[in-house]
Amino acid sequence: MTVHLHWFLPTGGDGRTLVDRHAYAANPVDRARPVSGVRAPDIEYLAQIAKAAEQLGFEAVLTPTGTWCEDAWLTTVALAQHTERLKFLVAFRPGVISPTLAAQMAATYQRITRGRLLLNVVTGGDSAEQRRFGDHLGHDQRYARTDEFLSVVRGVWSGQPYDFDGVHYQVEGGLTALPPDPLPEIFFGGSSAAAGPVAARQADVYLTWGEPPAQVKEKIDWIRGLAEREGRTVRFGIRLHTISRDSSAEAWSTANRLLDDLDADTIAAAQSALGRSESVGQQRMLALHGGSRDALEISLNLWAGVGLVRGGAGTALVGGHAEVADRIEEYHALGIEHFVLSGYPHLEEAYWFGEGVIPDLAARGLLPRARAGGGAPLLVAGGR
Repeated sequence: MTVHLHWFLPTGGDGRTLVDRHAYAANPVDRARPVSGVRAPDIEYLAQIAKAAEQLGFEAVLTPTGTWCEDAWLTTVALAQHTERLKFLVAFRPGVISPTLAAQMAATYQRITRGRLLLNVVTGGDSAEQRRFGDHLGHDQRYARTDEFLSVVRGVWSGQPYDFDGVHYQVEGGLTALPPDPLPEIFFGGSSAAAGPVAARQADVYLTWGEPPAQVKEKIDWIRGLAEREGRTVRFGIRLHTISRDSSAEAWSTANRLLDDLDADTIAAAQSALGRSESVGQQRMLALHGGSRDALEISLNLWAGVGLVRGGAGTALVGGHAEVADRIEEYHALGIEHFVLSGYPHLEEAYWFGEGVIPDLAARGLLPRARAGGGAPLLVAGGR
């Protein structure tokens, strides 16, 4: 089992700071104001990141979904015209789109991009966010709907008229005349009791946020056991930030600098907003640091500082290149196959990781050498 490496497209903005904190400002108007040092997520900048990820050897890029970022479907299909091999892990919310239409969109996407679509299903753990999109279901009901949604999508992809009579969807003769080829892999995350059975029945890859290895192993064992009861095999992935440098000291210095412009009020506002989330995964992230700057290295080379002000993935692998590779190897030994990574700013951090860690992983036999970066050979003067 080799490692699959993926990067992240910051469609909500990027920069040399924890940009995401502005999504949790106490005053919603503040979120729309220009922020010093933040890079706009325009197509030119995102194309730079996508091209860098492709050249460095990443397989795909995750594109988020939500109020404070650009639409993932539209953004990535545009970026597909700027890249050749890079795949796009498109996050979307099943409750705000018809499953038959989603199946059709995926099929069209695969033809336009020649098979470069992966799907990240985001059920949603924040009711306020869901209501912005007209979704008023409760937490567990949303997961039950996601289960039906993915059943319809897979049924419609069969190429034959498909009927479905569920609580949330009733479909008669659902059909994608030309099914996607290949079928997009479905990535799915969720830490609640309601999420586990859905992952076992529907996911190709179960994603967890970056918890310490022992907690990640518990999740893997949980989902693997549920999948076995369904007669299925599920693969596993993890979502992490990275700060990898030529030395451990340099990496930790960079991590600490990310906190320099965070005052107590900013952290408190973000923690208050995130604390209202219904997401069990989000609550597990918050529990790793408890809102405190103290003792943020929660496991060897695993730093929880990002989660002080960012929702979702809140931990980073921090260290020298070999140390970061060690931690990836440790998670891989537990059963993690897909690593969805990111860093601030995303363009520069892609190069730090791609030029520092990827060759190390390839040397360990964890990564096919064909994926260990690309580009033209180095030309060295020969005295002629």
